[in-house]
Amino acid sequence: MSKEVKTESVSLDPLGAAAAPEQGLLCIFGTGDMGRSLGQRLLQSGYKVVYGSRRPHSCGPLPQGAQVMSHAAAAQSASVVFLCVHREHYDFLEELALQLKGKVLVDVSNNLKKNLYPEANAEYLQRLVPGAYVVKAFNTLSAWALQNGPSDANRQVFLCGNNAEAKQAVAEAATKLCFSVLDRGSLSAARELEDFPLRLFPEWRLPLRIAVGLTAFFFFYVLIRDVIYAYVDQGKNISFRIMVSLANKVFPIVSLIMLALCYLPGVIAAFLQLYRGTKYRRFPDWLDRWMLCRKQLGLLALGFASLHVLYTLLIPIRYYVRFKIAASTISQIKENRTSEFDQTLAWRTDSYFSMGILGFCLFLLLGITSFPSVSNALSWREFSFIQSKLGYLTLFFCTFHTYLYGWDRFLRPSTYKWYTPPGYMLALVVPSLVLIFKLLLLLPCVDRTLMRIRQGWERCDVEDNSKKSLLT
Repeated sequence: MSKEVKTESVSLDPLGAAAAPEQGLLCIFGTGDMGRSLGQRLLQSGYKVVYGSRRPHSCGPLPQGAQVMSHAAAAQSASVVFLCVHREHYDFLEELALQLKGKVLVDVSNNLKKNLYPEANAEYLQRLVPGAYVVKAFNTLSAWALQNGPSDANRQVFLCGNNAEAKQAVAEAATKLCFSVLDRGSLSAARELEDFPLRLFPEWRLPLRIAVGLTAFFFFYVLIRDVIYAYVDQGKNISFRIMVSLANKVFPIVSLIMLALCYLPGVIAAFLQLYRGTKYRRFPDWLDRWMLCRKQLGLLALGFASLHVLYTLLIPIRYYVRFKIAASTISQIKENRTSEFDQTLAWRTDSYFSMGILGFCLFLLLGITSFPSVSNALSWREFSFIQSKLGYLTLFFCTFHTYLYGWDRFLRPSTYKWYTPPGYMLALVVPSLVLIFKLLLLLPCVDRTLMRIRQGWERCDVEDNSKKSLLT
């Protein structure tokens, strides 16, 4: 007999089952989407599957090769029972206490919202059927993931339970289904596992709030400076520019600031380590949360940059632009004049576009390498080189792109409408500071000290005059 066949029945005798169930046979209670998908996946992996149903002869189509019988008969025939029903329908299990005694009962249920019940579903199930060994597992996977197999974003099976051998039996089944298993401990962790599927983009909440806040602020800021100012001061109605022109000003501003916010916490952390003279003190909680959401900040910044590129490509076909070009051409013809070619302006515009293209291409590289399927193929040094060194180069190109856009406008009084600077000037504050601080960290004397600290060296304690050596 192979080792694999032996492991499938490992839970029979140690768990004290009343009867000797068939080897390699698993039972599923529930014939809904989850139950059918789980059964199909188990059959494809070489298991035999039996379904327990209240109506064995009218329970709908089931995966080919599966058996169906009553709950009692199905529970008696297998050592592991997957419970794919909602908590409201657990009552029938009390009548099966004898058949389920000594069996592994896998709870895959979830709730519609958090704290819906005073105790976790798995804990309630254990109290309802005290003779069974309840294991919470597979509830973080969707029916689609079970049916189609694991993917990069849906590969882990979390489980918890009070019996080690019961968890081992479920872990072996999950491993055979090509999922990776993560044991979260005793059944008291079931509440956490049941709340996990109810989380909605927890890592994206702070970056999304920052993105929405920056977008709203700069939209109204640019709206006041451009549209409302033109109407109040000059009597012009240029509200049509809100849809494209204003959007194409706000998107790059937000993108540049959010890109800078990806690298600002690393700079702050470096200066904190230099100030403290050690790497063994924890960063403040706000800095930890900030550093953990840098990936999401970067992807949102890339999204805004992509919108900026698309809006820029639309400029030549806009009615307003075509109208202005035609009007200017007709005016020059009537006045019999020709505009002279400006070498300085040509260099400026070409450099402006060139920096923008280079910055956006590097930005795309950063975004692509942040995907798990790509980052898993890179070594840590390669990933760090792209995200750190090329990341700062991206920030430099994008910042220089914005400086070229402004050129010498900061010297013109007409730029400051109602004594307020244009939005792109405000956008340059954070990235400029990040680049300046990064240059300071690259100074040989500073970089050498920071490297020693990150290798374990600690500065002498002034109070007790004790010397701390290099840790290895």
